[in-house]
Amino acid sequence: MKEKLEKKVIKRRLEGMVTSDKMQKTVVVNVTRFRKHPKYLKYYKVSRRFKAHDEKGEYKTGDKVLIEEARPLSKDKRWRVVSKIANKNEGKPPEVAEEAEETL
Repeated sequence: MKEKLEKKVIKRRLEGMVTSDKMQKTVVVNVTRFRKHPKYLKYYKVSRRFKAHDEKGEYKTGDKVLIEEARPLSKDKRWRVVSKIANKNEGKPPEVAEEAEETL
């Protein structure tokens, strides 16, 4: 008998910033990377937005997250959020973080 071979699929992972959390179970993640110009050899920023699945709705705008490639979940959604890396107020003193939230 032939045994079924199991292949381990390596999924792409990207790091980005949540720019919108207004949809149910979905966040929009902005991924920015640097590209090198072929002729001038200068680096420039390129950003792209991905819709990612957030089952519990725990990720908010400004959070830095890690997303992973997934099967198609809807027309536009092909990524899911794996974990939070940081949030917008992390690393700031509590007084500054409170003032930042009040201005929003």
